[in-house]
Amino acid sequence: MLDDKRTQDNSSNLEYFIICGLGSLGQHCVVSLTEFEVKIIAIEQQLAIDWEIESLRDLLDDLIIGDCRHNDVLHRAKIQRCRAALIVTTDDRVNVETAIAIRQLNPETRLVVRSATTNLNQLLSRQLGNYIAFEPTELSTSAFTLAALGTEILGFFALDGQIWQVYQRHISIDDRWRGCSLLDLENNYRKILAHSYNQSTSELNLGDWNASDPIRVGDTAIYLEIANDFDACLSSPRSFPPKTSGVKNWFRVITSPGRQIISFFTQLNFRQQIRRVALVNASVVISLLIVGTILFRWYDPEISTLSAFLATAILLLGGYGDLFSELEDIGFIPWWIRLFSLVLTIVGTVFVGVIYALLTEALLSSRFEFVRQRPPIPQQDHIVIVGMGITGQKIKALLAKFKQKIVGITFNPSFERQSASDMPLITGNLETAFTTANLSQAKSMVIVTDDEIVNLETALMAKAIAPQLNLVLKTSGIRISQHLKTLLPTAQIVGVYAVAAAAFAGAAFGENILNLFRLGDNTILVTEYQIEADDTLHGLLLADISYGYGVVPIIYQQPHRASVLFPFDEPPLKVGDRLVILATIEGLRRIEQGLLDLEAKQWQLRIERALTSDAIFDGANAIARITGCSLALARETMNNLPATLPVLLYRQQAQKLVKELKKTLVTSHLIHS
Repeated sequence: MLDDKRTQDNSSNLEYFIICGLGSLGQHCVVSLTEFEVKIIAIEQQLAIDWEIESLRDLLDDLIIGDCRHNDVLHRAKIQRCRAALIVTTDDRVNVETAIAIRQLNPETRLVVRSATTNLNQLLSRQLGNYIAFEPTELSTSAFTLAALGTEILGFFALDGQIWQVYQRHISIDDRWRGCSLLDLENNYRKILAHSYNQSTSELNLGDWNASDPIRVGDTAIYLEIANDFDACLSSPRSFPPKTSGVKNWFRVITSPGRQIISFFTQLNFRQQIRRVALVNASVVISLLIVGTILFRWYDPEISTLSAFLATAILLLGGYGDLFSELEDIGFIPWWIRLFSLVLTIVGTVFVGVIYALLTEALLSSRFEFVRQRPPIPQQDHIVIVGMGITGQKIKALLAKFKQKIVGITFNPSFERQSASDMPLITGNLETAFTTANLSQAKSMVIVTDDEIVNLETALMAKAIAPQLNLVLKTSGIRISQHLKTLLPTAQIVGVYAVAAAAFAGAAFGENILNLFRLGDNTILVTEYQIEADDTLHGLLLADISYGYGVVPIIYQQPHRASVLFPFDEPPLKVGDRLVILATIEGLRRIEQGLLDLEAKQWQLRIERALTSDAIFDGANAIARITGCSLALARETMNNLPATLPVLLYRQQAQKLVKELKKTLVTSHLIHS
C-alpha cells in the first residue's frame, strides 16, 4: 500500500476527495466513492440542469462551479485538506494542467488522472509523484472482448509473467467435476472464487462458497486458473501434455540439431532471398567489369582505360557482335581474348537479365501493395465488430490473440485506406453490410461506435436478422444502459464508465489497480498492496484478510524472496511484504476502514485422534501455521486428544485445516460454536 493508510492526525487533516469533471465518468466515480463513506467535493465548469444520476447532488458534500485549473477554485474545494483528486474531464490537456496545479498547492494529494498519453503519464508520474493515470476505453476493452468470445471465460490478466484467467463452469451430468468437493479442486494453479446452486451468475459474490459442498449437476463454479498462453485460455479445464518415454526423449535430443537447420532454411524470408540473389548478381557483374577492363588494358597498352572499360561493358550487355563485326579481320586477335569476350557476353546477358527480372518483380510487388486484397469474409462462427475507432481496434487486437475470426464494419470510408489489411473490412449502409458479413452465421456482434443511437439501431437490426446472435453493446450513460437492458434483455450491455469508475475509485486510496474484470454484476479489481506499518493489513493472517474482508489473495511475496501463488497459510503480513488480491469496491472499503468481519468466526475444530506420534507433532505445526495460535497451545491440544481447539475460526479456514490435518494422519471435524 502506498500512502493510503495514514496516521490518525494525517487522516483527519486529509479528509476530502475531489472529483474534477462531472461527466459520465465523474458521476460514476462519485457513486463508487460513496461506498467508502468518504467526503466528496466536485468541481464542474457549468451547473447541469439534469444529472444522469438523479441523486448525485445529495451524494456530494459540496459542488464548486468553476475551472478546476484555477487556484482560487481549488482553494474553494479545500485542496489543502484533499486526500485524493480524481481528474476525469474529457480533455486530456485540462486534466494534465489540473494535476500540475494541484501538486503545487498540495504535495501530498493522490492524483488519479484520466489520460491516454502513455509517455507523458510516465514522465508526470516521476516528476509529480503519487500519480496514476487510466484511460476508460483501455479498462473496458477486456470486458468487451470476453463478452464477445461467448466462451466460459469471465476475465483474464497478465501478472508476474503469467496469464491468469477466470472461468465459469456449468456442471453437466458427464462432467468429471461432478461429485467432487470444492476444496479438493483447489491446487497450486487453481482457486475457487464462487459457487452457485442453479442460480444466475449475476447473483454470485466473490468468496461465496462452502468448501465441503459437493458439486452437482446444474451448478456453476467460478474459478481462477493460471494458463501458459492465450491459446490455453480457450481450453477448460487445464490440460497437460502426455508424458513421453525415455527413448522418444533421446530421439528428440539427437534429431534436434537437424530439425533446427531444416527449420532455419524453410523459414527464410522470401524477400531476403531475392535481395541475396540481386546482391550476388551485381557482385559478379561488377567483378567481370573490373577483370575485363584490366585484361584488355594489359593486352593492348595503347588503348585507354576508358576504352577498355567501355569495351567490357558492351560485351557484358550482349554486344559481342557489335564489337567484333566492325573488324574486317579478327584473326590477329588471340583466340583466348575472343573466348573471354564471348564468356563475358553470355554471363553478362544472363546476370543482367536476372537483375532486370528482379527489378520488374519489385516494381510489380510495390504496385500490388496498394491494391492488396483483404482476407475473405468468414462463413460462420466469426465475430463482427461494428465501429472501428480506438475501442474497436483494441478489441480487434485482443480477439486476434485469441485467434478468433473477425469482420469489421465501419462507417468511415477513409478508414479502409488507413487500416492494416489483416482483417475483412466492410463499409457502407448497415443492411448491405449485414448481408455481406454473413450475420446469420456469426457468433457475436460487438457494437462500439461513439454514437449510442447508432449502437441501438444496429443492435435492433441485427437482432431482427439473427435472433440467436450474441450481442454486446457499448454505452456510457446510466439511463440508456437501463433502457437497453429492458429493450434487449439477452444482450450484454457494457457501460464503459461504470466499469472504469471502480478502478479510479480504488486508485484514489493509493492502491495499485493492476486490472479488472466482471463477476456477475460486480467489478472485480486486481489490486496490489505494499504493506506499511500503519496499514490495516499489517500483522494479519491471510485467512483474516480473505474471509474477514471478503477478498481473495492470489500472490504473496516477502522482500527478496520468490512470490507464492494462491497463498493461505503464510505467516502474518509484515512491513515490506507484497500482496495481490481480487476484491470488489466493498472489499477495498472494508480494508480501507479496517472492518474485519470477526462475527464470521463461528467455528471450532474438534480433534479426535492422531494415528502416530509424528502425526501429533506435524498436526500441531499445521494448527499453529493455519490458525495463527501459539505453537505451545497447538501442542497442548494435540497432546490431550480428543480435544476441542480453543480458537474461533472462519468456516473455510477450518475446512482447510481439517484437510491439512488429514494429510498428517489426524482425524478432526468442525463444530459450530
